Amino acid sequence: MDLTGGATSQPAVSRPSAVILGTAQDGGYPQAGCRSPCCRNLNAGSAEALHPACLAICEPATGSRWMIDCTPHFPRQLTLLDSICPGDIPSFLLTHAHTGHYTGLTHLGNEVMGAREVDVFVLPLMKSFLENNLPWSELADRGNIILRPAFEGEPIELGSGLGVTPRLVPHRDEHSETACYRVDGPGSSILWLPDIDGWEGMSPSIEELIGEVDRAFLDGSFFSPGELPGRDMSSISHPLIQESIELFSGLEEETRRKISFIHLNHSNPAIDPQGDAAREVRLAGHSIARQGDQIEL
Repeated sequence: MDLTGGATSQPAVSRPSAVILGTAQDGGYPQAGCRSPCCRNLNAGSAEALHPACLAICEPATGSRWMIDCTPHFPRQLTLLDSICPGDIPSFLLTHAHTGHYTGLTHLGNEVMGAREVDVFVLPLMKSFLENNLPWSELADRGNIILRPAFEGEPIELGSGLGVTPRLVPHRDEHSETACYRVDGPGSSILWLPDIDGWEGMSPSIEELIGEVDRAFLDGSFFSPGELPGRDMSSISHPLIQESIELFSGLEEETRRKISFIHLNHSNPAIDPQGDAAREVRLAGHSIARQGDQIEL
């Protein structure tokens, strides 16, 4: 039984690296209860199962590991990470308080892993949310996790030349603020931005942020208008991939090739790498991120 999401053939990393542990929206792919053709494609063999968006940062020399977000698929993502970069229980850097980004923390509790003093880096509102709501507060009270304060624009040093910097982005902030992360290594840098309302009004602009890094993994939750029958897509707080393609069309080709889309909803036709939507993304100079891919830092 493959618990890794179809990425078991990936070689182990030998240098500081980032590993993509998931590329789907909060519910993964296929999504629970979906009987539409988009999820039936998986059973037909034209697509592979995908975990919710998650990026691991690895230092194989020390066995130190960090994960941006702790998703509902954490057990399988940990198995995938163990196959590529074995090490200690990872520390976590959370983006926000939506279901697909923090609820996997329950596995650190006494009922499952019984972890001790796992570092969880959180911005102020996210910290308050976890401290004041069960079962998350119990994890902190019992010492399963330690909530480490993080602040916008302040680098978090991870050691061995690795570091991350959170930056606030506009999103549906019902319970917490929302952050993206810049990941810096000895030789390259990554922007990991799974959730945002839209690209307008950002400061610095999204174009500037992309220009500052070597790879940019951006919110690609939905592809085009009409993707969700009966829903007004304009009311959904995510940029459409087609809108992003248009916005980024004026960038230099080298810059456009930095961009890969993540956080794809189960309805997003770009999930199918052989489909027309994914082909449209490639023709624009971008790509759809692939689960299990490694980026040397």
